[in-house]
Amino acid sequence: MRPQNIKTRIFLDSGDPQETKQVLSALGFLDGQTTNPSLIAKNPELKNKLSNGERLSSEDINNFYKGVVQEISRMIPQGSVSVEVYADAETPVEEMLVQAREMNTWIPNAHIKLPITASGLEAAHILTSEGMRVNMTLCFSQQQAAAVYVATRGVKKGDVFLSPFIGRLDDQGENGMSFIENVHAMFAKSDGHVELLAASVRTYEHFEYCLKLGVDLVTAPAKILLQWAEHAMEVPSDGYMYDKGIMKDLLYEDVVLDKKWGEYDIHHDLTDAGLAKFVADWNSLISK
Repeated sequence: MRPQNIKTRIFLDSGDPQETKQVLSALGFLDGQTTNPSLIAKNPELKNKLSNGERLSSEDINNFYKGVVQEISRMIPQGSVSVEVYADAETPVEEMLVQAREMNTWIPNAHIKLPITASGLEAAHILTSEGMRVNMTLCFSQQQAAAVYVATRGVKKGDVFLSPFIGRLDDQGENGMSFIENVHAMFAKSDGHVELLAASVRTYEHFEYCLKLGVDLVTAPAKILLQWAEHAMEVPSDGYMYDKGIMKDLLYEDVVLDKKWGEYDIHHDLTDAGLAKFVADWNSLISK
């Protein structure tokens, strides 16, 4: 059961329903699950199909993804399941809209993952105005976070998640947790309609510090959530200190939240790199 003293909602980051079952059994609850093309590419059932020589089309892969998402949704019907559109840095808004609207019919508890590109923000603006829920992914700057806030202004809390990626900042020597701190602080002054979903959690320490900060949501791999279960689902005390090692903190920017979303500098090399990886992982599955 959920610890009484926890503020943060807990998501599993996985494309494997068997991991969903395992974590649900260990924790006794899950508030949601995030998926993406790279995670689906790691799904054991799909890998087994490919290793046995089965040739799959893009439609086959999409149908497999749909089946996985539906299975996960049945296990956590009161939670959220994030489903990601197939997009790179150049994908036009019309293409994202077609995918998003289709994916939103797969399950009743979807958040559609869109990239923080100009097209992705426009798609988010349109889709949220239609009542759809979104998860804006691959966030690496406060400017990007502010643009998401403005593009979706006016929707109710719970309809928009923002996913800053901790581990990918760590990989280049920048303290990803300092970025979580910065976005958390920036949104503390907002209307609260965008919820912070800490993603790319690589270590148990990442996870612990997210709980200490009280971020809205955190998504973590099964191994980290199972480790949390082994620690009796402890919540760090007020005295908990995160050890950043030699990584450099990202400085807080005093970004205003009252400009037009197109006026923010949303480009980030890590966003482009992340999109390229998702597309490459997805394309690697297609053999016919």
